[in-house]
Parts: sequence; structure tokens; C-alpha cells
Amino acid sequence: MSSFKIIPVIDVLNSEAVHAIKGERERYKPLKAVWINNCDPIKIVKKLKDDYEINDIYIADLDAIIKKEPNFKLLEKILTIPNVKIIIDPGILSIRNVKIYSNYNIDTLILGLETIKNLEVISKCLKIYGKNKTIVSIDMYNELIQTNIKELQNQKPIEIIKKIENLGVEKIILLDLYKVGQKLGGIPQLYQEIRDEFKGNIIVGGGIKDMSDIKLYNQHNFSGVLIGTALHDGTINIDNIRNFNKS
Repeated sequence: MSSFKIIPVIDVLNSEAVHAIKGERERYKPLKAVWINNCDPIKIVKKLKDDYEINDIYIADLDAIIKKEPNFKLLEKILTIPNVKIIIDPGILSIRNVKIYSNYNIDTLILGLETIKNLEVISKCLKIYGKNKTIVSIDMYNELIQTNIKELQNQKPIEIIKKIENLGVEKIILLDLYKVGQKLGGIPQLYQEIRDEFKGNIIVGGGIKDMSDIKLYNQHNFSGVLIGTALHDGTINIDNIRNFNKS
């Protein structure tokens, strides 16, 4: 099991950082954060690294996920920033997309169940990127799986995760879009059941309330959390993240 990490989220739409709420992407507005008066993703990444020593950053390229227009120019600029580990969800559809992103110096590529066309994409990505640099995002809405893969539709999350684990996947994200932007707190029973079954690393996104919430996930052997709203509105002090990740 890898060491636990708190990973800030930057949702990018129209080349701006936006505030995500409940997966209702048509309502996303430019980000207003208490710790930076800017919605330029590049400046946000630099500030996280330079001022707060936060190197692991999750980027959701909503231009790619929603509009099928990957923001390669922005990605290239972000990747010029030294000592930053970019974990990116660029709305991967096919093996062809995986191969395109293999040309970039990305630390970790996310394959979202919401976007990939079939399970073969996962198998191929594991061969191209390796198990350590591939994460499968278990995309849900109110704990219901969001996917276009017919063989996974109407199946319970745990059944799907077992299939994915059998492919060789060792890292997953539990991302419930309904919980995004809502500081609901606590560990859902489903998440604990998945933790008991899945042998690899699990990162949780959506619903993180405060530092006590983060400590709870750490105590229950999760591998990390993605935080957006609680970070941006100041509920979680950004200095506490730096101190936690260094401890």
C-alpha cells in the first residue's frame, strides 16, 4: 500500500479552472479560491508547488471529457513546470487516446469508466503505462456506475471492481460525481466494502468535508483523497495539507 496523500483537484473547462458541483457541468463557474485570486490552471499549479510544496496534482480536462477537445496546449505548458506530478483524466475513449498521451511526461493516466469504450482499453494501457502509472476511475452518480460499456451496466460497483482487478489494475479512484462540491463527510458503507475487497490502492474523490474526514480515510487504509471545494473555500487550510503530506 502506498503512503497516503491529499491531492488537490483542478477541474479545467475552456482553459480555466472551474468549481465543480454535483457533476452538473453546465453549471460550473470559474474557480474562486480563498488561497489564490486566479483561475489560470498554470498559476494555480505553480502556487501549489512553490508556496505550499504540493507536488501531486489531479487535473480533470473537462474540455476533453465534455467536448472531446483535449486541451493539449495547456497540458504542455503545465508539464514544463518542474517537480510536479500530474495525474490527469483526459476523457480517454480508446487505445488510440492512450497512445497519444504516452508521448507526454504524465505521472499517472486516469481511465474513467464514464468515457472508455471497452475493457480492452484498460488492458492495453496497463501494458503501455504499467500498473503504477495507470488508475481506473470508478465513476458513479449517487453510487450508481456511470459507463457506456454494456457488460458493466446494471452491475454493482464491487462486481465491476473485481473484473477490473482481474485485468491487473492495482489503483482505482472512487469518484462519485453527486458528492463533488458537497462536503458530505464520512466514509460511505459502499466504500468500506470496496476497501475490504480490493487489494490495491484506493483514492477517494467527492464529498471530503474537512481534515478529520481525511484522517478517517487514512485510518481505514485508503491511499488518498482528492480535494476541491473544501480546499478552495478554506475549510481545509492549505498549510495543513502541506504538513500532512510531509509527515
